[in-house]
Order: sequence, then C-alpha cells, then structure tokens
Amino acid sequence: MNLMRRYVRVIDGMNRWIGRVVMYGIFVMMGILLWSSISKTFFLPSLWTLEMAQFAMVAYYILGGPYSIQMGSNVRMDLLYGEWSNRRKAWTDALTVLFLIFYLAVLIYGGWDSLSYSLQYGERSPTAWRPYLWPIKTIMLVGLVLMLLQAVAELCKDILRIRGEDIPREVI
Repeated sequence: MNLMRRYVRVIDGMNRWIGRVVMYGIFVMMGILLWSSISKTFFLPSLWTLEMAQFAMVAYYILGGPYSIQMGSNVRMDLLYGEWSNRRKAWTDALTVLFLIFYLAVLIYGGWDSLSYSLQYGERSPTAWRPYLWPIKTIMLVGLVLMLLQAVAELCKDILRIRGEDIPREVI
C-alpha cells in the first residue's frame, strides 16, 4: 500500500506540474492565430500558421489530458452516482478505469507504430508547408503514456478508497 501511495504521489505531482505548464499553451495558440490574421490582412498569408495552430492544439489537449483525469474533470452520468457511498463510487470507478487503461494501451500500441513509421520514412504532412510529423506524434505518444500512468494512479486511489482510506477525489 505504501508503494501505491508513493506511485500516486509521484504521478499526481508530475501530471499536475505538466498540466499547469501546458495550460498556458492556449496563449501560444492565440498568438499563432493572431499572427495568421495579421499576416492575411496586411502581408502575404503564412503557410504554416493554421497547421501550427492545429499542432499546438493537439499538444494542449493531449498533454492536458492527464491533469484533467487527475482533477476529475471527466464527464460522469450523475443520475445514480451522486447518491452512492464513497466506497461504491470507488468500486465503480475502479471497474471503469480498467476500460480506460485498456483503451489507452491500444492507443499507445498504435501510436508507437505510427511514430516508428514516421521516423523511419521521414513522414511529412501533405500540405504546402510540409512539416515533419514525428515531433507531434512524439508529443501525442508521451501524452498517451502520461494518461495511462494517471489512469493507473486513479485505479490505485480507488483501491485505497475501497480499503477505507480517505483519499480526496481531486487535488486543488
């Protein structure tokens, strides 16, 4: 149990820090899109702005996912769940997080294959800008691994709750 608590503490701390840093990525996207508007209005349109904004959005979304899981920001059907005891909620969460872990493992498997292909063949985007795709695929794979680690941490929290420990649902 001490190992579980330590794992939860390390993963929660790491994903909290990454999530807090990544949340400022919205300003990066805003800057890119602002430059896109300015360049289209006053200069020649930039070829890279739309795709770069898409890449920034992917990084923002994927790297912010583990923090979102940690904070309990996921959508729940609260019709019955809200009235249940903490122990019953923990059992339900422990069961459903297993599906999430399986799903993330499948995504990581496919993401690894896609990244390997991209690195091996120097895959590029088919747009006029033609950036290499391995950097964004690497970010996506790292984000999926972080989400998997956070999902396992959530499973550990649920197991500790089932055993009667008082673990807060979200860390603020």
